[in-house]
Amino acid sequence: MPAMLPRYAAYTETFRCIGSDCEDTCCSGWNVPIDRLTYEKYRAMPAGPLGALIAESVTENDESTPSKTNGCNQANASNDAVFAQIRMNNANLCPMLTNERLCRIHAELGAEMLGHTCSTYPHIVHELGAAKETAFALSCPEAARLVLLSPDLLNDVSPAAQPRSPQQAAAEPARVELEQGSAKEYTRVLPPHFLEIRELVLALVRMRSYPLWQRMFLIGLMCRRLDSIARGELKRSVVEFLADFKNALAAGSLRPAMETLPLDRAAQLDVVLRLAGLMLHRSNVRPRFAASVQAFTAGIGSGPSATLKSLADQYARAHDFCFDPFFRRHPHILENYLINTIVRCQFPFGREGMNLGAVPGRSIEFARLTAQFTLVRGLLIGVAGYHGTAFSTDHVVATVQSAAKHFEHHPEFLKLAYEVLLESQMDGAKGMAILLRNTAQDTTTARSAGAHLPSPNPFGSEAQPGIQITP
Repeated sequence: MPAMLPRYAAYTETFRCIGSDCEDTCCSGWNVPIDRLTYEKYRAMPAGPLGALIAESVTENDESTPSKTNGCNQANASNDAVFAQIRMNNANLCPMLTNERLCRIHAELGAEMLGHTCSTYPHIVHELGAAKETAFALSCPEAARLVLLSPDLLNDVSPAAQPRSPQQAAAEPARVELEQGSAKEYTRVLPPHFLEIRELVLALVRMRSYPLWQRMFLIGLMCRRLDSIARGELKRSVVEFLADFKNALAAGSLRPAMETLPLDRAAQLDVVLRLAGLMLHRSNVRPRFAASVQAFTAGIGSGPSATLKSLADQYARAHDFCFDPFFRRHPHILENYLINTIVRCQFPFGREGMNLGAVPGRSIEFARLTAQFTLVRGLLIGVAGYHGTAFSTDHVVATVQSAAKHFEHHPEFLKLAYEVLLESQMDGAKGMAILLRNTAQDTTTARSAGAHLPSPNPFGSEAQPGIQITP
């Protein structure tokens, strides 16, 4: 029997919009994209109060209009998907929003009259041949809670949905179904070794025998080696490399070399500050995100007399005494963030790399993933420093959600984030180590259990080259 496409993000099936109870409505703060088909439906509407409001508020885009969609690598959104947009009113709210903060189009015309973005948000759906893969936009507070706080995200498929209030039912978008297809059906359109690589990446994210920064670094190492194989520089097959890499992970043979990688919190914080400064003049700064930024800056000791050294020292204290103790108690939170981002961004292939015949750029995709992770973790370190022992999951959700709404929906964010890494010379292996490493010494469960630690080259001969730590 052929293998089925794993339901990596089955957790998205349990989402229920909380409607007017939401603390940060999705109907504010941005222009809502309208696809061509929906726009044509609106143009054909009969005269009436709602039709007049739609005609006044929905405008066709020209080629220069930035496309703000709810995916990853948004600049690649098709023209038909962002054919028009709903302009926000003077209060920066969608004019279709009622006093109860529910959608008037949905209430009066039904879900079938919603545009694609409105009907699927916060779901992000990727077509995979005969199957679909779904993740969440964490700019939705309820989606952020569902993702970040699940103790076992990939296995967290709740039974029957809980009863919903009429308001919640009215606000809920059309359900996104996840279809299944056989391996034979979808391997015709997926990149080679998609399943094997994706499964190993997700397994690494959850491999708690390694500290999280090492798991991330190992994913980057895997991406660099896969790119070398694709370029013909490493004379091994992908299947052989993945098998050897799994053996090295199980043996723990790469740990000693990773312990020699640099810890430079000042350089790490400098990049966090650069990333946090992106989009400030290109995107609306919403009050919820402004509050998170204020907590972050206060938590790292920002002020008129602050220097990078003083900020880095306070950043380190905030990490060691506030952030680290909290996330040691809740290790699933950042893992879940990474899992959702991996599916959302189709990592390590990326949207362009999912096309057959595309030139692999997995190292660049890893740099983009690292930039997002570094930014979110850095903000959380500062926010944890600000709140101290009162730091809670509510602060985590608010920080991640508001940052996602500010950064992830902007079409230029990933491009600019990668440029920050290039300008800071952090795009290579050594730079990735500086961005990822957050502790001086790691004691892992694998070591305490007496795991065998052979030499840095786990294969010991030229017959099995290719897996070494080289900053």
